[in-house]
Amino acid sequence: MIAKKGLAAMIAVGIAGCAPAIRAQDVPAGTAEVARPAPAATPLDTLAARGIALSLSYTGEAAANVTGGLRQKAAYAGQVYVGVDFDMGKLVGLTGGTLHLAGTNRHGPSLSNIALGNNTSVQEIWGTQNTHLAIATWEQKLLGGALDVEAGKSQANIHFLNSQLYCHFQSNSTCGNPTMVFKDSNFTYFPASSWMAKAKLTVARNWFVHVGIYEVNPNRKAPDDDGTSLSFKGGTGFIVPFELGYGSDDDTARLPRHVILGGWVDRGDYADPLRDTVGGIAALTGRPSATLKGRSGLYLRFDQVLTRPDPHSRRGLAVFGVAMTNVSGRVEESHYFDLGLVQTGTFRGRDEDSIGFMVNDQHFSDLAIERMNALRVAAGGRAYAGHDEIMMELAYGAQLGRALRISPNVQYILHPDSSGAPLRATAIPNAWVLGFKFDVDAMKLLRH
Repeated sequence: MIAKKGLAAMIAVGIAGCAPAIRAQDVPAGTAEVARPAPAATPLDTLAARGIALSLSYTGEAAANVTGGLRQKAAYAGQVYVGVDFDMGKLVGLTGGTLHLAGTNRHGPSLSNIALGNNTSVQEIWGTQNTHLAIATWEQKLLGGALDVEAGKSQANIHFLNSQLYCHFQSNSTCGNPTMVFKDSNFTYFPASSWMAKAKLTVARNWFVHVGIYEVNPNRKAPDDDGTSLSFKGGTGFIVPFELGYGSDDDTARLPRHVILGGWVDRGDYADPLRDTVGGIAALTGRPSATLKGRSGLYLRFDQVLTRPDPHSRRGLAVFGVAMTNVSGRVEESHYFDLGLVQTGTFRGRDEDSIGFMVNDQHFSDLAIERMNALRVAAGGRAYAGHDEIMMELAYGAQLGRALRISPNVQYILHPDSSGAPLRATAIPNAWVLGFKFDVDAMKLLRH
């Protein structure tokens, strides 16, 4: 899974990479200003001017658990991202319309699957490990830009429940989205695309209402699905995410902030986390889990820039937080809390670097604990599974030139759940994980 803001950042970077790099030249005091010719336009500049913005990037994430978990191993996962946005106003005169297309190739294993045994990856780039058409949507701005409508094939998680701050980290417990939403609903995730439509209306300065509807279709998450199918076959319902909130940015506030109340109504099929079709414990009987329909949840999230000494610089300290709870349905987790700090601009001359720390708590439901305890007893252990899995990360992001960003990180998992080793008789040891994330923006490499 990857966060909407993580994806948005890739798209924005790609678009920026297509824009001409023209700025005023510094002139020594007391001398006449001399006009200097702008750099010659590249083919990318020409395309962008005509309404075609290209994106091409690569993200890699390595992780190794040095102690704890099931065994000491290392894993590497990566993603190639290719995107193009067609500005239909420039191309054919349809003002406010944009056609978005994007594809990915994801590869490599998950350390959580092969060595940690917990249910949340320490490499957020892992998931849908194939070549995939991730986005094919039409976006239309109306009412002078106050109403933004988008429809086609895409994912809920790149549009809802995300912040640009989350993907300063590598752990999937925060980046791209707070992870409970995927455990307790059919919230669709990047790059597994399904049919969707959404609308965002700015109702007053910085205030907005945002709602969408996304197809729930297990076929779209199958390993052999490449995202190109137009069929609704296999669909079991839909999920409706919504948000009501306030959001400012660097252009509208010295200290930007977002405060958002959101949630979801899930009308797709899902498997009971405990019971089988006749009321037994499915994990023990081997019978299929009971199929249910109807879940919902709520969340409150915020982010706030606390310090910004220079309004013309990104240097500053920001805080973010998320509180999420189940409202209805039989679910895996009952609530979730996340808190993080990100300092942008670290040492002298390192204005684009960042250092961040986050911690979150996934609280398992009584149903999930009953299943875990039953499996431990069946394996010869005692029924004492813990309700809370706590994940932490300390990450440093270093910008190396225009196109490369690296982020070494240290992660700690306290009380890993046993989803990856359900018949283990004892608790999985707490794990220390060393991670390394990097992003390469090919568009910036191709600029003059």
